[in-house]
This record gives sequence, C-alpha cells and structure tokens, in this order.
Amino acid sequence: MNTRPWVVSGIVLMLMATAVAAQQQTQPQASSSQSYLGFDKNDYPGDQNLSALRRSFSYAGFWLSNPPGMTTDPWAGKRTTIRAAGFGFLLLFNGRLDAALKVRDATAMGREDGRAAVAAARREGFPAGAVIFLDQEEGGGLLEEQAAYLGAWIAAVDHSTYKTGVYCSGIAVAAGSKQVSTAQDIAARFPTAKLWVWNDVCPPSPGCLPARALDPKRSGTGQAWVWQFARSPRSNEGTDRCRATYAPDNGCYAPGLPHSPETFVDLDVSRSVDPSQGR
Repeated sequence: MNTRPWVVSGIVLMLMATAVAAQQQTQPQASSSQSYLGFDKNDYPGDQNLSALRRSFSYAGFWLSNPPGMTTDPWAGKRTTIRAAGFGFLLLFNGRLDAALKVRDATAMGREDGRAAVAAARREGFPAGAVIFLDQEEGGGLLEEQAAYLGAWIAAVDHSTYKTGVYCSGIAVAAGSKQVSTAQDIAARFPTAKLWVWNDVCPPSPGCLPARALDPKRSGTGQAWVWQFARSPRSNEGTDRCRATYAPDNGCYAPGLPHSPETFVDLDVSRSVDPSQGR
C-alpha cells in the first residue's frame, strides 16, 4: 500500500501520544494536596533516635530559646545534626505569659524578644527567609498587653531577614456572646504571620495517630500553615473520643521506638517538608 508520508507521521504521533497518556495514567501523580508529618517536643530526643524518627517524620520542631519550664535550651547547636539526618524545621521561640506582660512594658519586651529570636536564628546558622514561630501558650482572644507584645515581636523579626509566625491555640472559646480562638484573633490582627495552630480536640483531631492525609485546614483554622493535632501528654479536655490512640500513660510516642522520656512527641502536619524553610 502506498501511504503518504505525512499520514504515516500523523499516525505515529497519535500512537506516541496515546502511549504517553497511558503511561501517565499508570504512574503516581504528584499531588498539590500532599501533607507531611512532623514532630516537636521541649526535650531534645537524642542523636541516637534521629534516624528512627526520620522514618516517620519529615521535619522537627527546633527551639531558639529555653523551652517552657526549662532553664537551658537542649536544641542549641543541633541544627547541623538534625539537618544531616534529613529533617526540615519548625523554628520556635518561647513567648511571655500574660502574668509577666502585666508588670512590665509589653511592647518593649516584644521588641527585646524579637531581636533575641533573630540573634538565635543567626547564631544557629538558619538562612535568611526562615520563618520563626513565637510560642503563644495562652488561649482565647488576645488581651491588650498580649497584642502589644506580639505586635512588637513581629515587627522586630520582620525588620530582619527572617519571617514571622505564631504558634497558638486553634480551639474556640467563649468571648462574650461569641466564640473566638487565639488563631482567629491573631489572623485578624497580624495577617502576614504564618499560623502554627494546636487543636487536639477529637474530632477534628484523629488523636495520636500519624496521619499523612490530614489537611491543616481541617484544624478549624483555614489559614493554618501547620496543625499540631496531638500533644503529649494527652489533654483531658476534648480528647476522650481518641483516648485509645494514646499510650496508657497518656503519652503520644514516636512509632517504632520504645516508650521513654526521649521518644514522646507532639504530632504536626503541614503542606511543606520544611515549614520554617530552615534547611
């Protein structure tokens, strides 16, 4: 049969396109909705546990100050070790409790702590553009002095080469005739700050179950960049429905590791393998 060359070429191109399409259908496609698990804890888990933790988690919380209730920072100087183990980062700086803000100039304290956070990030070698989260432990709508402190801290960090975020409660509580969460209040006041919200109420939290399919937006805060969905030890409020997912001592432990003070963790989920862009 005498077939025209351009007809043959057209048929070949059609066959090639069909083959490519079929191959694409059989291969797993990258999903824009993919989420990644991380962990955080006040105590450093120990160099010997990093490889086992990396099997379950993509990033680790990293304190740039003394964690709450501690007089030293066990994470200091560990960036290189954690990065070499393959982790991304969640950078965290301990904020002031309201009791301290009431007796001193909250704005001045915010500026001072913001500069300290920047200095610590530089000292540890974190790159420009990394996001530092301020640890706002107390929930509910911000009081006047809390808002002043957060605003001054954010302004001080934003004045540097680093970016700002806030770790805060995503659980709504009564505020007069309304319900408000700390995260909602902060999002309204400081819209440029990324939010790392904690909400371990079951549901929406699945409890102490490493769930890679979780969406941070399901935390109850649509703007959430990171969702801390399980804390160790388990909170007594709102977690009864997922009590069985925690250990008998109410701890949440890293999968595949023996239970010990070094291996209990808080669980986080984010759309990024490096939520603070700290690598």
